[in-house]
Amino acid sequence: MAQRALILIEGASNAPLYVQAAHRLKLHPITLSADPAQYDYLAAEIGEVIRVDTNDLNALIRECSQLRASFEIAGITSSRESVYATVGKLCRHFGLPGPDPASIEQCCYKFNQRQLLAQAGVPIPDYRVATNGMEVKSAAAEIGLPVILKPVVGIGSSGVRLCRTVDDVTQHTRHLLGERHIWQSSPRILVEEFAEGQYYTADIMGDHVIGIGTGDFGHLPHFVYREYSFPAPLAAEEHERIVKIALSSLRALGLGWGPTNIEFRWTKRGPVVIEVNPRLAGTPDPQLVQLAYGVNLVDEHIKLVIGEECDLRARHSRTASARFLAPDRDGMLEGIEGASRAAAIPGVTEVKMYVHPNTPIVRKGDYRDLIGHVIAASPSRDQTAALLQQAVDLVSWTITPFRT
Repeated sequence: MAQRALILIEGASNAPLYVQAAHRLKLHPITLSADPAQYDYLAAEIGEVIRVDTNDLNALIRECSQLRASFEIAGITSSRESVYATVGKLCRHFGLPGPDPASIEQCCYKFNQRQLLAQAGVPIPDYRVATNGMEVKSAAAEIGLPVILKPVVGIGSSGVRLCRTVDDVTQHTRHLLGERHIWQSSPRILVEEFAEGQYYTADIMGDHVIGIGTGDFGHLPHFVYREYSFPAPLAAEEHERIVKIALSSLRALGLGWGPTNIEFRWTKRGPVVIEVNPRLAGTPDPQLVQLAYGVNLVDEHIKLVIGEECDLRARHSRTASARFLAPDRDGMLEGIEGASRAAAIPGVTEVKMYVHPNTPIVRKGDYRDLIGHVIAASPSRDQTAALLQQAVDLVSWTITPFRT
């Protein structure tokens, strides 16, 4: 009898969790990647990796067809948004459960996403799309400063900036349309109203809202995550309003299979949708959901992928929080201290550094600026906050300025 395999297309921050979950579910993980060397975890985890052009659907079909000679392909998935529509196409080709590729593609293109949400009456910020500097200035004037400028395709706040003045708009437009920003599609800029208010995030599997968390960011004008907590301290009516808008968003975008993550801001007119991400949120979001509710999002996603019934029932209620570690300057990271002491504190569940000493640090104003995180969990919000701060205070690093 052939061994059952889970095919993973490329990787992302959650990819090691998928490899580990595959083993728990008695599946053999096989990663298909255009550049396997970029994933450090593949050297440590048990599994296979095959080099293939993951932008070439026919090449992926051929590779999976060859694998079927040795394995029973139980499912195909990915934790990376940029290839998730391709995953849907592969699943359809091989008759496997998977997301609707057309819905994924229109959701990942932020302008189309905004149009569909607006047509369905989902509350969103005012927005325009622009292709050049004059159009961006005109859109910003129509909406009114301050505005958010962002690429129509992208993740992790890459290229996203708050612009309070006309000069800010001009400078960031030049940055986006210049050679420094790497575009994943033809250059088009989304100009949005700045929706001020508390940030919330909803994690969904299928049409079931598993949990709602809250978070905050570092210093503006960039949007670099600082802290996340589950569950968010919401009154029952507030929770229900977010759930209702989340489910309306899914219907508007043709989603409802597998994981979705929706980001909100609670403004003067209530919760508005900032972004719908048609995939599992990046780490440490799944770890926080599991600590807070007892639901393993990665395991349950894989169960869907292989055609098994998933169990989304909350098993307990705790408060789980993550603090992201970010440097305040550029330079050479000389050393990191205190991580092991922080991890030894009871209630601290993970201290993870993303970089190693002797790494150059060049901040970009997005998720790539983060160098690690600390996670803590306990029965109460105050206790978790105290544990998290105690652990974070123990972690330190030294950055030496670059020689000029």
